[in-house]
Amino acid sequence: MNLPGLRTIHSDHAHYGWDHALAPRLTVAPGETVTVSCRDAGDGQITPGSTDATILALDPERANPLTGPILVDGARPGDVLAVSILDFAPSGFGWTGILPGFGLLADQFPDPALHLWSYDTGGRAPLAFGRLAELPLAPFIGTIGTAPAEPGPHSVIPPRRTGGNMDTRDMRAGTVLYLPVEVDGALLSVGDTHAAQGDGEVCGTAIESAMDVTLKIDLLREVPLAFPRYETDGPRPGDAGRAGVTATTGIGPDLLQCCRDAVSGMIDHLSRTRSVSAADAYMLCSVAADLTVSEVVDAPNWAVSCTIPRAIFQDRASV
Repeated sequence: MNLPGLRTIHSDHAHYGWDHALAPRLTVAPGETVTVSCRDAGDGQITPGSTDATILALDPERANPLTGPILVDGARPGDVLAVSILDFAPSGFGWTGILPGFGLLADQFPDPALHLWSYDTGGRAPLAFGRLAELPLAPFIGTIGTAPAEPGPHSVIPPRRTGGNMDTRDMRAGTVLYLPVEVDGALLSVGDTHAAQGDGEVCGTAIESAMDVTLKIDLLREVPLAFPRYETDGPRPGDAGRAGVTATTGIGPDLLQCCRDAVSGMIDHLSRTRSVSAADAYMLCSVAADLTVSEVVDAPNWAVSCTIPRAIFQDRASV
């Protein structure tokens, strides 16, 4: 995308937590467009030569680096940033990993595992999970937010009222994200870009991939907003789910346990029917399966579904 007057903030302007005391790296006026160069969630520690053992050597202090902060001229507490996500320039390399102690089923998967991805940046060819499955390229921003008013530093891992690590795959081209402003200048930061992910990101990682992201930043005055809100434009890219899904469920009085049961059921199903390891099935669920609340009104039990598109499997079989 070639836009006149486009400004760029490079990935060497990175930080590792939310803190409104950080000096801004770029100042923009409302209505300006900027390209943000984002590192991957592992901060470049995982390379095409990495192995499962690399996971154990990762420096946790370098997780989810953020590019920024970007000061928005005139923004003040009580305002809202309207961030239009315009375009992505993916790097072509990514990774998905099981990090011991992290993820929905951390107790079931104590050992590290790593899957490396090399993909066509234009989306002309699918992203291959070995010989098992092929996923459409669906880039989005995993972490985007404004600085909190409470003095920092604050961890970048949990999402918060001002956005942050929401890992919501609708943060894609064509989406407008509305973020509460708590400090003067808003101090917007962006990072943790993904090439694809399922709703839930159940193993704790998506296809983590460095990318450049082009954004248009607008300012709305004194709009009450308790939490982030967003609007999408059109269907999700390459929505393989339209061709049908296979689903497993979890049902019971504990919503988190329902999530665990639904994902565990899908791992068991894939391991049995596709002859893959449980670790590979877990990672595939994280990047391709959607974890959704199907029913939350029929107390005392709730229902959660874990759905995976049948179209991603290379044999296209329904089992």
